[in-house]
Amino acid sequence: MVLTLDLVGIFVFAISGGLVAVRNHLDIVGVVVLAMATGLGGGLIRDVLIGDVPPPALVDWRYLAVPATAGLVTFWWHPAVGRFERQVNVFDAAGLGLFCASGALKAEEFGLPLAASAALGLMTGIGGGVIRDVLAGRVPVVLRNTELYAIPALAGATVAAVGVELGVRPLVIMWPAIALTTGWRLIALRRNWTAPAPRLGPPR
Repeated sequence: MVLTLDLVGIFVFAISGGLVAVRNHLDIVGVVVLAMATGLGGGLIRDVLIGDVPPPALVDWRYLAVPATAGLVTFWWHPAVGRFERQVNVFDAAGLGLFCASGALKAEEFGLPLAASAALGLMTGIGGGVIRDVLAGRVPVVLRNTELYAIPALAGATVAAVGVELGVRPLVIMWPAIALTTGWRLIALRRNWTAPAPRLGPPR
C-alpha cells in the first residue's frame, strides 16, 4: 500500500513539473526531464544523504516509468490536464504529506537524530519542486510568500520523527503526520494563507 501511495505521489508531482515545462514552452525532452526531476528529486537527495545507494528510485523500474509517463501524458494532453489543476493541487498536497512523513521515517530508520530526520522529511517533500523551479528559471514556490508550503511540510515531518522517537510504530505515526501536512496545505490553499514575510518600509 505504501508503494502504491508513493507512486501516486510521484505521478502527481511529476504532472506539476510537466505543466511548468509546457508553460515555459519546453520540448518533449524538457517536459519529461522536469516531470522526472519533480517526482523523484526529493527522494533521490534524501537517499544519497543517508547513504541508501543506489537509491531505490534507480533500482525499481516503476519509479522511473511513473514520472516519465506523467511527463508524456502532460506533453500530449496538457490542455485537458491543465483544466484539472485544482484537483492536481489536492493530490499534490496529499503527496507532500506522504513524502514528508515517509522521508522522516526513513531517516529515522537509518539512525539519524530527530532534527535531521525532520529536515530530511522536509527535503523529501519539497526537493523535487525546488529542482523543477530552478531548472525552469524561476524562484522556487517554497520560497515565495504567496505560498504556505514548506511550513506544513516541516510540521508533518516533525510529527513523524517525534513519534518514532517516542516509540510509536512508523505505520501508526505516519497517518497523523500525513493528515497534518495535507490538511494544513489544503486549508491554506482554500483560505489563501501565506507564509510570514518581512514588512518593507517605503523606498528611500
